[in-house]
Amino acid sequence: MSAASTPRTPLACIYDWERRCPDTVHFTQPVGGGNVVEYTWKQAVDQARRIAAYLQSLNFPPKSQIAILGKNSAHWIIADWAIWMAGHVTVPLYPTLAADTVRYILEHSESKLLFVGKLDGWAAMKPGVPKDLPVVTLPLAPPTEGEQWDDILARTAPLQGNPDRDLDEMATIVYTSGSTGQPKGVMQSFRSFYVCGTKMVDIMPSKPDDRMISYLPLAHVAERIVVETQSTYHGFHVFFAESLETFLDDLKRARPTIFFSVPRLWTKFQLGVEAKLPKKKQEILFRIPILGRRVKRKILEGLGLDHVRIGLTGAAPLPPPTIAWYRSLGLELLEAYGMTENMAYSHFSRPNAARIGYVGQANVGVECRIDPETREVLVKSPGQMMGYFKEPQKTAECYTADGFFKTGDMGEIDSEGRLRITGRVKELFKTSKGKYVAPVPIENKLGAHPKVEAVCVGGANQPATFALMLLAEDARKAAANDADYRAALEGELKTLIDEVNAGLDPHEQLAFAVVVKEPWTIDNGALTPTMKIRRNVIEERTAPKIDGWFAARKAVIWDA
Repeated sequence: MSAASTPRTPLACIYDWERRCPDTVHFTQPVGGGNVVEYTWKQAVDQARRIAAYLQSLNFPPKSQIAILGKNSAHWIIADWAIWMAGHVTVPLYPTLAADTVRYILEHSESKLLFVGKLDGWAAMKPGVPKDLPVVTLPLAPPTEGEQWDDILARTAPLQGNPDRDLDEMATIVYTSGSTGQPKGVMQSFRSFYVCGTKMVDIMPSKPDDRMISYLPLAHVAERIVVETQSTYHGFHVFFAESLETFLDDLKRARPTIFFSVPRLWTKFQLGVEAKLPKKKQEILFRIPILGRRVKRKILEGLGLDHVRIGLTGAAPLPPPTIAWYRSLGLELLEAYGMTENMAYSHFSRPNAARIGYVGQANVGVECRIDPETREVLVKSPGQMMGYFKEPQKTAECYTADGFFKTGDMGEIDSEGRLRITGRVKELFKTSKGKYVAPVPIENKLGAHPKVEAVCVGGANQPATFALMLLAEDARKAAANDADYRAALEGELKTLIDEVNAGLDPHEQLAFAVVVKEPWTIDNGALTPTMKIRRNVIEERTAPKIDGWFAARKAVIWDA
């Protein structure tokens, strides 16, 4: 089946695959110890039908909210299908949330039932689940109270027929992680899934024999669209990752033909290769015609990326040197841009037409313009949300009078229509000199250094700007254990600051850089679930030290 010419929901697609390719494997799920379980279309849809029949037996009001809290798995997606099949609305929760946020989302969304899936920190999250909320545990879930998926399957007959939904019905409420305040519930319709499933063929021409690995949170619209929705509409094979420790093995098992990742992981892959094969040695080997091709191929094989024909990156800017390195291996990374509010259907770089530092041209049906005064990126997308759940005032505030969504991002468009994101409107700050500074472009320049994993530039109401730097894991360990390495790295960072400052206006120039001691992680709240920095959290934690850093008058400061 190819993308249908007539509008159809994800449910219509899975019924078609069930009928036409019942014995084709759709999911490969690791279950521990290097073992996997495979699910054909017939098996996966049969489970969805049984769970849907169970949900209907509970007699919830039509179009009730049903929540899913768990890491990616075959049963996460099957539960999503079952919720829709039963006539309800899916509310996905990130598998790394604090208990207070879990409670807020479950209560704000008015969820009637919670599916609990594979989780590492269930004990910390469980207090956020209301005592009277029914729970169903998916396979691989931690032991807890509630109905078990397999028990429901064993006693429940599959729902008959092919119950479908109207394209303009609400399909899901996706709570944005955000960088400040309580998350907002973004309401998306089945039409947004249809748009993403059928209109992206010029960028991501998926085929039934493609393979993808699902490991970025399915609670985020990017993974839900790029992996779940594309595979539902185009029928390709989806593999799942078991854990961070087994990820390379999982990747090699899948040998994906389409691979979607975020900048931090693309960078980690590169640093892992350079730890075994230093950059200077690579450059020498790459110049030798036949041997160079073999080495490049070997590197991609070692990463499990040797079959990738479409490489996608999004969520944050990827340093140009990293993009160039992958291109040197023969893998063109295509940057993408989108938001929860438009189902990530906004901008994609086209193959052979990508410009480094730009997130590509507007997708089919998308209109984009730049506000002439604020430089804010304004987008009108066919994947636009129905609004924020129970927040009509906030919904109204985020649109222009003629219906363009205010993204909050600043940008510019080149002569070919490609968009470049230059910062966040609200992230602009003034130093005590009274001039505005956009931190993101400075962070991108500093973050291009191979030993720097992430950067946060601050300086609001201070005499000058400064940078907080998180070192890459290998550099962090080496600096902690080897004084000579640390001294050499300090010299590199001083040079980096000088080079970056040379390209900045005087009021933007960095007074110093602080090498942070504590890693920024999702668990400690410094990163969003999509691994963007939470600027407000980092700034709040470091505020008491700022005066001391300025007083130290050093170019590089090692946080104690």
